[in-house]
Formats: sequence, C-alpha cells, structure tokens
Amino acid sequence: MAQDDIELLRGMITRYSPATQESEISAFLVSEMAKRGFRSHRDEVGNAVGEIGEGERHIALIGHIDTAPGIVPVREVNGMLYGRGSVDAKGSFATFVCAAARLGALKGTRVTLVGAVEEECQTSRGAWHLVDRMKPDLVVIGEPSGWDSITIGYKGIVGFRYRRIQANAHFAGDNIRAGEAAISLYNALAAYTSDRRGKSEFDSPRLELRRFHADDDGLDDIAETYLAVRVPPDFDIDALVAFALKEAGDAEFDCDQRLEGVVSSKNTPLIRSFLKSIRAAGGKPTFKKKTGTSDMCVVGPAWNCPIVAYGPGDSHLDHTPNEHLFLNEYERSIDVLTAVLMDLTE
Repeated sequence: MAQDDIELLRGMITRYSPATQESEISAFLVSEMAKRGFRSHRDEVGNAVGEIGEGERHIALIGHIDTAPGIVPVREVNGMLYGRGSVDAKGSFATFVCAAARLGALKGTRVTLVGAVEEECQTSRGAWHLVDRMKPDLVVIGEPSGWDSITIGYKGIVGFRYRRIQANAHFAGDNIRAGEAAISLYNALAAYTSDRRGKSEFDSPRLELRRFHADDDGLDDIAETYLAVRVPPDFDIDALVAFALKEAGDAEFDCDQRLEGVVSSKNTPLIRSFLKSIRAAGGKPTFKKKTGTSDMCVVGPAWNCPIVAYGPGDSHLDHTPNEHLFLNEYERSIDVLTAVLMDLTE
C-alpha cells in the first residue's frame, strides 16, 4: 500500500475535528489535495473542496470530515489504525482523495470532492450549502459500508427539543412534575412509533432519547429533553410533528431537525460500476440499508440523480471508544473506487 495513502488517513485522524471545529482538518485537506493535483479551496462554510478534470459530466464525491466528540488515541496495532473518525467517516473521504488522485485529470469529466462540515449535528451545514450550488450527474457519499458493500438507503430523522418550566410545588402533592410531563411525552411518542412498525427495522420508526434533565431551584420546576425519531422513507412526518406538538401541551417545544429517509435505485450506471469493480477485486457485493441518517438524505432528494454511499469500515464502530479501521480494507476500497471512476469515465 502506498505510504502517502496511509499518511493522509493518519493526518486526518490525528486532527481532532468534532462538529463545528473542522477548520484545522479542512485546511489540511485543501493542502493535501493541492499536492495531489486538485484545484482546491475552502468554501464559505468551511468545506474542503477539491476538483480534478474538466468537462460537462460531473461526478461528486461527498464525505463528512467532522466526527462525534471524544478523543480515541491514534495508534496502529496489527494492521488496524485506531482513532476518532477512522471509520466515521474520515476513512471514506481519504479513500475519495486517493482514488481520484490515482485517476488523475480526464477530459470530459469533472470530479469534485467535498469534505463536508457539521454532518454529526442537526445543521448538516456543509451538505445544505451544496444543494443549490451543484447539480452533479452521479454522487457517492462517504460513509462506512465495508469495501465490498454499497449502501443504497438511509432513514431520515426528526428532532424535538422540549423544555418545561412551572412553579415548584411540594413532592408530596398531587401535582404533575415537569419531569413527569416530559416522560409522558416520551411514552406517547414511544407508543406512536411502536404502532407504526413495518416489516423490518429499516421500515420502522424508532424513538431515541438523546438527553434528559429534570431539576428545581426551590421556585421553578424544570425539565429539558431532546428526542429524535428515525423515520423510514415515505413516513408521514407532518402527522408525527402534529402529534408531538399536541402531546407537548404548553411546554416550550421545537422541531429543529427534519430529514426524510431515502432509498436509491439499484438500476443505475453507478450501481453497475460498483458491482463490476467489487467483483473484479474478488468480492461478493451486497446492498445495505442503514438505520442511521447521512448527508445522502440532504443532497439525494435535491439532486435526484444516481447516488450511493461507500467507504471502508464497520459502521458498528461509529462513535465508539474502540473505533478503528483495517488498513488492508482501506486499500481495497481505494482500488474499488478507482476502478469505479475509471469505468464511469471511459
């Protein structure tokens, strides 16, 4: 494996970049892409952008360069590189850079790489910034699928912020505490989502309790919580929001995140190139539908073109203190994506 490819990945992982703190890694990637022959810059929101080739046909490779919080010490053990973001999803974007650099500039096709910011928070700022500024013909989203798999679907997400403040009262009374009211909202949403389960986990909504705090200062009784619902494609989000708003009553309540789930078609030139390239590398390709959410949910509906998510790593390691990537899988992913791009540009 080329040492430059490993050093690129190591350099990315070493630069700690939780959501909203991506300036250092963005500058690093702009420099590294320039060294590899890309026209590179940081855009208005801090995305690291690199472009190579020319022509009317446009392929976009978009991966996020922010991570969940928490430092995982960077170390290499038995062919595995540990570190925050190694799987989710710096390994994927490093794969994009290395594969596109191997291909080089081709006439007739322009390849744009975007290391997007703030994917790991409600804003998805980097991806939303691109929606009205690009209209690519083909898109690959950088997320861990495993080198021999392709992700074609993601759930959407609806986020609710709840805050209730009321006059404090004695615990022995028959009043409903603010925390109990928040728990009642959670229970109501749990029943609502349970009643709408589908045939599989991907086809079913799932409620998540992200944060919960209840307290009083002697005068005010306060409860705050953040709830999220992962929703499958075509789920009635309007009805969900209306139900939650009704159950929240007179509390402060806000829906601050709303993304629909997506599933891409399997019958596209992009899919066929991935299947062909994975098989040529000795793999047996499989399709995945993820129960999480990604920037595919932002740009996919807006651009309405062939789109998949691809990248090395086991997504079960996302956000964990044991996050690591096998370097041989990283190398195989670079080989596969290089073959895909070559096939698409022939």
